[in-house]
Amino acid sequence: MPTSTVGDYLKRAELAGLTWPLPEEWTEDQLWERLMGVPDPSPEVPQALPDWAHIHEELRRQSVTLRLLWQEYRQNHPDGYGYSRFCELYDRWAGALDPVLRQVHRPGEKMFVDWAGQTIPIYNSADGTVAPVFLFVAVLGASNKTYAEAFLNQKLASWIAAHAHAYAFFGGVSKVTVPDNPKTAVIKACRYEPLLHASYQEMAQHYGTVIIPARPRRPKDKAKAEAGVLIAERQILAALRDQKFFGVGALNSALWAKLSELNAQPFQKLEGSRDRWFEAHEKSALLPLPAQPYVLALWEKAKVNIDYHVVVAKHYYSAPHALIHQELDVRLTESTVELFHKAKRVAAHLRSFQPGQFTTLEEHRPKSHQKYLQWTPSRMIHWAGKVGPSCAKLVEQILQNRPPPEMGFRSVLGIMRLGKGVGDARLEAACRRALHFGACSYRSIQSILDHQLDQQPLEQELPFNSPNHDNVRGQDYYNPQPKEK
Repeated sequence: MPTSTVGDYLKRAELAGLTWPLPEEWTEDQLWERLMGVPDPSPEVPQALPDWAHIHEELRRQSVTLRLLWQEYRQNHPDGYGYSRFCELYDRWAGALDPVLRQVHRPGEKMFVDWAGQTIPIYNSADGTVAPVFLFVAVLGASNKTYAEAFLNQKLASWIAAHAHAYAFFGGVSKVTVPDNPKTAVIKACRYEPLLHASYQEMAQHYGTVIIPARPRRPKDKAKAEAGVLIAERQILAALRDQKFFGVGALNSALWAKLSELNAQPFQKLEGSRDRWFEAHEKSALLPLPAQPYVLALWEKAKVNIDYHVVVAKHYYSAPHALIHQELDVRLTESTVELFHKAKRVAAHLRSFQPGQFTTLEEHRPKSHQKYLQWTPSRMIHWAGKVGPSCAKLVEQILQNRPPPEMGFRSVLGIMRLGKGVGDARLEAACRRALHFGACSYRSIQSILDHQLDQQPLEQELPFNSPNHDNVRGQDYYNPQPKEK
């Protein structure tokens, strides 16, 4: 024990009139009271201590604030803590529960993006209906410079376009882009390996950024975005609340004017503004924009049919015939259709907007189909002319009666095959008979040859012997007789 403490106790014993030996009936507590004196009563501690665990849980519910919970607390305990002391005690309790690491964002490192919860009404001047539009907000991590734009929907096309417009507004690209987990962009949310939509991932590769979604149920990961959304709602949308807009273009024009004011507005607790911090620290740290903006590409699956074509947006596009029955990845833009098999591009077509039509590349056909398609209408008629005039006339009629002529190619090729089996003479006779009866088809020629009707004379070639009978008038009856004058 230090000598100073011993000396302090001796002085206290002298003042209390204590001598040695002490009375044997004294207890230790009595001795302590004589030496140290009677302690002052403890300050009264309020009995109505809030249930901090319950308050912490309530704060997770939508729109619940500390002020609301404090008001409810004071209704039940009028003599309880004041609002400032209530918040101070809660912060102390929550800080001990889950210490927060202060996030320091390096210039050019991150851009936080999100959709605002508040929508803006757009009025239809024709029928008076009202439709909501949605606000996209992007915030740079270091300077807090903000971009905002209204869209008709929250679909993938709008989400991609919003990113492209934000990068163009900032004049550069952040190394990391931090979204929430919207279903249009993040197929499956995961803390460690989120599954992104292929188009969103492709956009990131085009701009050279990396998509790192915020962890599910971790709002602190996207605090910048939530703060940016809140400020945009309070300082932009609230300022425009009394204006009526009849189109998204007019809304965005008014919105961007307020956005310029927001970015130029001085900070409350720091020197400068968003614009000044951006120009001084962050602009030069952003990645450069690519030469061309990203063109939205939609990805889907398609199976190669037996005719070596896939159906994309109701149009048929060819794929290599060796991939029949295989599932391909389809990349669809406004101008092109690309087909991929195991991450390798196997076909590329100009996009067609004609439903039910075919776009086919010659090299995708099997060799036998390529040889078949080398035939043309003129070449087929020329071949038939070598067989005989009746064959040529029959082929010409088949091609004329089935527009387009390609629909009759198969019939003509079948007739050619029949001629190889029976010879040109029989085929010519069969064609002559088919023309006589107006049966110009492959099946008719096949039937004539199978039944050897080509070897029988036609009806006009048979000799006509008029029967001798009173009821048969004969051809002279129908010849007009000259009238006697």
